[in-house]
Amino acid sequence: MKLPGKIALFIGGTVFGSAGFKLLASKDARKVYTHITAGALRCKDQVMHDVETVQESCSDILADAKAINEARAAKEEAAFIEDRAGNEISDPS
Repeated sequence: MKLPGKIALFIGGTVFGSAGFKLLASKDARKVYTHITAGALRCKDQVMHDVETVQESCSDILADAKAINEARAAKEEAAFIEDRAGNEISDPS
């Protein structure tokens, strides 16, 4: 590509960029940005609601799992104590 062609591309890009900046700064564009931002905020609110719901479910699951493990440990301890007491009775040493 010759030097005049490169200069023409540079000038064309500069003009196109300047027009783009004016277009992006227009009132209509600002309305579009505002609506897009409002939609993003609604989406964020819904995601945060869903995250809270999942966290609550996880908390419930964790509490249930702890209760199951505590009941199991108590049952195993009671069985151990019964077994130990039964061995002491049958072992007349």
